[in-house]
Amino acid sequence: MASPSEHSSSSEKTSQAEYHTPTALEAAGIDSATMTLPHNPDFENGRWFPTWRPFKGDLDRHPVGINEYLPPSKSILLGVQHTFAMFGSTVLAPLLMGFDPNLAILMSGICTVMFFIITGGRMPSYLGSSFAFIGPVIAVTAYAGVGFNSNLNVALGGIMVCGIIYALVGLLVIKTGTGWIERLMPPIVTGAIVMIIGLNLAPVTIQGVSSNQFDAWMAALTVLLISGVAVFTRGMLRRLLLLAGLILSYVAYFVMTNVLGFGAPIDFSGIQAASWFGLPSIHAPRFELSAIILIAPVAFILIAENLGHFKAVEGMTKARVTPYMGRAFFADGLATTFSAGFGGTGVTTYAENIGVMAVTKVYSTTIFVIAGVVAILLGLSPKFGAIIQTIPPALLGGASIVVFGLIAIAGAKIWIDSHIDFSKNSNLIIAAVTVIMGTGNFSLHLGGFDLGGIGTATLTAIVLNALFNLQKD
Repeated sequence: MASPSEHSSSSEKTSQAEYHTPTALEAAGIDSATMTLPHNPDFENGRWFPTWRPFKGDLDRHPVGINEYLPPSKSILLGVQHTFAMFGSTVLAPLLMGFDPNLAILMSGICTVMFFIITGGRMPSYLGSSFAFIGPVIAVTAYAGVGFNSNLNVALGGIMVCGIIYALVGLLVIKTGTGWIERLMPPIVTGAIVMIIGLNLAPVTIQGVSSNQFDAWMAALTVLLISGVAVFTRGMLRRLLLLAGLILSYVAYFVMTNVLGFGAPIDFSGIQAASWFGLPSIHAPRFELSAIILIAPVAFILIAENLGHFKAVEGMTKARVTPYMGRAFFADGLATTFSAGFGGTGVTTYAENIGVMAVTKVYSTTIFVIAGVVAILLGLSPKFGAIIQTIPPALLGGASIVVFGLIAIAGAKIWIDSHIDFSKNSNLIIAAVTVIMGTGNFSLHLGGFDLGGIGTATLTAIVLNALFNLQKD
């Protein structure tokens, strides 16, 4: 699958059903009953990279293929757009965990370029900060939700091990194909896992914005503004709902505090002191088994998440990217390990950027290289990082309410799009038990180690699904 010699054999191992996943195809607006994936000799050329061709069609009428490229001026504009699309979430996730957002931006750019090289330019994706790590990281580090996470090093060790496991799964997929993953984690399981990521974090989020009434009201205003952008705007502005909503709430907070005198004012002294260019602070990981036990299971969440993303890419582009999914898993796992090794967050492919592709119909992977380079330049600006650090905790709390709620609903959407039949008791039990365990933070211990609520619920969902399928056999 990863190498030319493995390509054909892996394609044979991939079932026809893999090209007809309802979630991916419906998201791309494609009828799964009539969809075909024609052979593209430039894309499936038996080499590591596809054969690159200049785009010669009409941008208003024709899509730009994965292995096509646009003139530099248009490519740069589209690359910057992808950088803005990932910006809100890639900055918010490290802030919620107490990581350095500047370093997270820098690592996201480097990891996106790594992903392009390792996948051979065949998987159009941007790698940004993953929200799947937030719950386990908070549990491991006892992070209070404000400022720098003093126990960051312990979390980094766990994230690195998680990335290594994920990369090893990618190597296995390269050799065996993707069928076994889809049997291990069908939509009923992945939907439940995604849902509990959001629900498990709800209590921490609410407590973080309830310390005083002013912060609570500003968090509520942030929720209202982000929701308004999501519902009442169109086009690219809607794609930037988190960024636009935070900017609006930031302005409102500034007026209420710095101008009218309510609440704690925003301190801008750090921005003036910061230089324009410089390396962010690097942090070394520390490996503790208790932290590894809690964070490593996130690898299964990333696999489930990216499996859906790659299917959506295949549906949109009508290119056979599934045979290269092993490369993509390996690349994402390696990138996560690399990022955490320097103090950055774990990374994952971003649905926000897939959404941008769906709107623009530009699937060229060269665009993502440009987006990565732009992110690297932003990450090398301490002044940019100082601006991010002035965002009040109340606003971050309000944004996290929206984000975690959307994550929970995304799990339900997986069930809906995949037409899960809840008249079957097996589906009911898997969903019900997993969701309640994860939401209530029910945790099992292996020896002296705590699996955590998300880890326990994830393991339960996989085991129940395997048992019920065994009974069918």
